[in-house]
Amino acid sequence: MNDSNSDYSNLKGKIIAIDGPAGSGKSTTAKMLAARLGFNYLDTGAMYRAITYFALTNQISPSDGDKLAELAHNLQIEFETHEDINRVFIDRKEVTKEIRTPEVTLHVSEVSAHKDVRESMVKKQKEMGKNGSIVAEGRDTTTVVFPDAEFKIYLIASVDERAKRRVLDLSQTGTDTNIEEQKKDIERRDHHDSSREHSPLTQAEDAILVDTTDLTIEGQVDKIISLIENSLKNKI
Repeated sequence: MNDSNSDYSNLKGKIIAIDGPAGSGKSTTAKMLAARLGFNYLDTGAMYRAITYFALTNQISPSDGDKLAELAHNLQIEFETHEDINRVFIDRKEVTKEIRTPEVTLHVSEVSAHKDVRESMVKKQKEMGKNGSIVAEGRDTTTVVFPDAEFKIYLIASVDERAKRRVLDLSQTGTDTNIEEQKKDIERRDHHDSSREHSPLTQAEDAILVDTTDLTIEGQVDKIISLIENSLKNKI
């Protein structure tokens, strides 16, 4: 395991972009990695979830691209890290728990597939990362949002393992589900995310592939830091 007291000052100002399918460990890993490095954490997926939640609660259809694009342009979405929790706010109202409901999960891929929605979100995400020192994760952070990121990671894991993780995560919010149900949902989201017309989920050519199936979250963070350190040594 990497020494938590290690000096990562040579990474200041850099962007670490992490992509991968649902359940591959992106969010927790990116958040822990950002904390380890003293970086800011950008959860791009939470931004699409926020729009989806707001649309559903205001009777806007996930298929209505025009109204969703207007939302994406006008909504103020902010993050605040508190006691290792990435809190999400829409127009200064906290929606951290609300954006993680099964209903939002069911519709977020459709909402995020709209071209104008993605363009607005990408613009906001680029602005958030303009000063660097950031760990960003999502579905297109390495290919669209931060294509020039100094370090690009693509996480994968088996469908079975990803389903187990989803069941565990949802159980902590009191949601009753099972592995088979989550496997079907993951396969549906994988197909939707990888086949959409605009900014489909894909591994960037220069992204490093990391299989997290048999890794703990700590192991994933250690693996990524090791890869970054090796990359820096090779550039010397």
